[in-house]
Formats: sequence, structure tokens, C-alpha cells
Amino acid sequence: METIIALASSLGLATATGLNAYLPLLTVSVLSRLGLIQLSEPFDLLAHPITMIVLAVLAILDFIGDKVPAVDSVFHIIGLVISPIAGAIVALAAAQDVVAIHPAVVAIAAIIAAAGTQSARASIRPAVTAATGGTANSLLSFFEDALAFVLSLLAIFLPVIAFIITLILAFVAYRLIRGAVRIWREAKLNRNGIARPF
Repeated sequence: METIIALASSLGLATATGLNAYLPLLTVSVLSRLGLIQLSEPFDLLAHPITMIVLAVLAILDFIGDKVPAVDSVFHIIGLVISPIAGAIVALAAAQDVVAIHPAVVAIAAIIAAAGTQSARASIRPAVTAATGGTANSLLSFFEDALAFVLSLLAIFLPVIAFIITLILAFVAYRLIRGAVRIWREAKLNRNGIARPF
């Protein structure tokens, strides 16, 4: 049971990094610093004051930059690399004392969860920008940040609920990525002058 809870916590935190790479790390850092959770070496470095300051600065920059059209697209491209790395780190930190699961398995699962969520996020944002002229970007970004924070807390304190939300987000991410690929293919066909089949 402890193994399942640790894995649920890990995947919840990894999924949250797909929505915001820095908030889950900062949340773990602050909670560890406050003594609400315990981190073993080498993950206890997350609670170091310098690490916490760096994460806070990165979280603020990401929070502001993600609200600005065009800048958010650059952040999303960077996030395709940063989010899986952050997801692996925070997932391994959550599963640090679980011996039943190999750390490589946890890391791979976390990378997939974070990358999938980040890819869905990066896929939907251009469509939202095009549909609303960028006016809905800030609102969507606020929602993503709030969800990342809440999911991080749930992953730590109520991991089973976080895991259920993670499964729902995985399904949504799959549908969004699939829809984005379909729209891209249709646009490519239309550009090439090929009539779209009914």
C-alpha cells in the first residue's frame, strides 16, 4: 500500500510539473523547509535556502512570462525540456524511500507524465491564442498555475485523489494532442490544395 501511495504521489507531482515546472519543486521545497515533509539525500537540497530562492525566482518569471502572448510560446518550448526533468526530480524525491520500485521506473513514468501534460499544454495554447487573439491566455495560464499548485498539495497530502486527477489529465492530454495533430494535418492538406474528405 505504501508503494502505491508513493507512486501516486510521484505521478501527481510529475503531472503538476507539466502544468508549471517550478511550482511543484517550490512547493516541495517550502514544505520540507517548514518540516511538513522529510526529504532524504540528495533531495534534501531542495530545502536549501539558495535552492528555494532560485526556484521562487524561476516560478515568478514563469508566472509572469506565461501570461504574455508570444513569450508564453517560448516558455512552452523551453518547458518541453525543463518539465520532464523537473518531473523526474520531484517524483524521485517523493518515492525516495520506496524500495519496491526501481528509481529508473519512477523517473521514466514521471518523464512521460510531465512531458505528456506539457505537450498538451503547448498544443492547446496556440489554438486559444488564435481563437481569442491572446486575450484568454492569461486566464488559461492562471488556471494551469492554480491546478499545478493544488495538484502538488494533493500529491503530497492526498496522493490517491491526485492520482485520479492525473488519470483524468492524461486522458485530456491525449485528446488534446490527438486533436492538435488532426488540425495540423487538415491545415497542411488545405495549404497544399488537397480537398479535405467528408
